[in-house]
Amino acid sequence: MPLETDSRQDRLIVLYDGLCGLCDGVVQFLLRHDTKDLFRFAPQQSEFAQQILARHGVDAKATDTISLIEHHGMATERVLTKSDATLRIAEGLGGIWHVAQIAKILPHSVRDAAYDCIARNRYRIFGRRAECRLVSDAEQHKFLG
Repeated sequence: MPLETDSRQDRLIVLYDGLCGLCDGVVQFLLRHDTKDLFRFAPQQSEFAQQILARHGVDAKATDTISLIEHHGMATERVLTKSDATLRIAEGLGGIWHVAQIAKILPHSVRDAAYDCIARNRYRIFGRRAECRLVSDAEQHKFLG
């Protein structure tokens, strides 16, 4: 008989800028391609996200990045940001997206510099929303806050 695992441990929580057009596009993409039902989402502006980030000493207001939470609520909980979060998301998607792991051969500073360049220009390129998106009834179970 296989051992049951805590589903929280298997889930990856994506904390995204709910006002950013690029971030919303990433969330929409993940909703469409998450065939393993692995991802859950929360806007960084939510109390839920701010509590997690504060627990790890991350200032949510100063964070200009997507964050990924592994092992939420457990002793092994950790926060990944910038290129580390992006690569972990690609790994979680699996399939062809797993190829993105090749970027790990680049130095961390180079990967994060490329990420920062996109992050600095994301509102100009992809737009800024006045408020966080509304979640449909079908998507509600994937949003945490």
